[in-house]
Amino acid sequence: MQNNIIIPQNVEAEIGLLGSILLDYTILSKVEGRLFEKDFYDPRNKIIFSSMVDLYRRQVSIDITTLISDLENKNNLTKAGGYEYLSSLADEAYSPYNADSYIKFIEEASLRRDALKLLQVLTEQGYNPKAKTDDFLEDMEKSVFELSKRRKIGSFTNIKDVTGVVLEKTEIMSKQKENVIGLKTGFHGLDKYTLGFQPGQLIILAARPAMGKSAMALNLAANIATKNKGGKATCAIFSLEMPKEQLVERMIACDSKISLKSIKTGFLKEPEWVRIQSACTRLNNLNIYFSDESSITVAKIKSVARQLKELDGLDFVVIDYLQLINSEGQSRSIVEDVSRISRALKLMALELNIPVLALSQLSRAVEKRDDKRPMMADLRDSGTIEQDADIVMFLYREEVYNKQSARKGEADLIISKNRSGQTTEENGIPLLFNGAFSSFTDKMD
Repeated sequence: MQNNIIIPQNVEAEIGLLGSILLDYTILSKVEGRLFEKDFYDPRNKIIFSSMVDLYRRQVSIDITTLISDLENKNNLTKAGGYEYLSSLADEAYSPYNADSYIKFIEEASLRRDALKLLQVLTEQGYNPKAKTDDFLEDMEKSVFELSKRRKIGSFTNIKDVTGVVLEKTEIMSKQKENVIGLKTGFHGLDKYTLGFQPGQLIILAARPAMGKSAMALNLAANIATKNKGGKATCAIFSLEMPKEQLVERMIACDSKISLKSIKTGFLKEPEWVRIQSACTRLNNLNIYFSDESSITVAKIKSVARQLKELDGLDFVVIDYLQLINSEGQSRSIVEDVSRISRALKLMALELNIPVLALSQLSRAVEKRDDKRPMMADLRDSGTIEQDADIVMFLYREEVYNKQSARKGEADLIISKNRSGQTTEENGIPLLFNGAFSSFTDKMD
């Protein structure tokens, strides 16, 4: 009986989809994020699809010539079936109009294969006498839940369904006393200009080193977790530069108003210990998650964020910082890497329907001019960040460049791009900064 079992597969659909992409590579816009290399059964098709996605992400037109060239550069041409197999894909009269059907067939076969693998693993675990029943059942529930999430629904919506949603939201907002329609940031001026951080937004916070952008990001995360959904909003912080212990030290310093130095050294008086413990109790009640994996890709960030959203909900993501994210695939320059990453972060924000805040370094051009205030041009060396972002903010503290500045302890948050509202004047939103506490606050007039 076992010899007659056929592994679920649909190689014909795989070939049909790859052939359709050769005719119209824009099909990949609907494929990317739905199908992955592992979803293909034929090893040749896995390699070909991976190469196509790589070309698409690099914004290279896909045809038989560019595909063969890419496979040759990666020494994968023979593994992909060689010229004869690739030519057969190009020669067949596949219809791009059938792409949705091909995708569905491939998804279904892959899902069934994964389901069978899962059942096999669960069966082996079930027979293990050392396995605890509660742990086994919990693992089974999580695994089946994860598998069920892969089922897709149609992506088109009739306009009458959308107008209904818009009218309902407008009616709700008309009854509110506040103008904030997104997540409250805890900064009055920032909320005034942005109306709160909104789902699907990619927000860039950029500054030169020592301006305090990591502290600002932590302040925003803590504020959003505290001031939204009755203090139950969930934030995820991906730190590629600092370990999570250092991040939490800063958050404790900010909350307790005890210097970061004192917390690190442990030189504390009894009342300060009480304040620290109180701060920890408050922070423990917040839904904030940390990932301090230093070598990570956008795909991994998205995967972790997606899991968190399904398990505990997710309202806001912080990434510190953009230029440290590992690029996927081959590229010709750092600019190309960052361009690909910024685009992927915007797509992640849209897919997860949450605001994503990414910190960014600025070019050294700032240091070479008399006026050190950052501007959009300082982002140009970083690819298409300006294009992909919905909001671009710059953090500036005059005292970093002038120790004798009359504005010691002050900062400006400059909004230079805002798709959903106004930008600030040159001086930006005035803030106060306390470096000892890693704390930014509104500057009251």
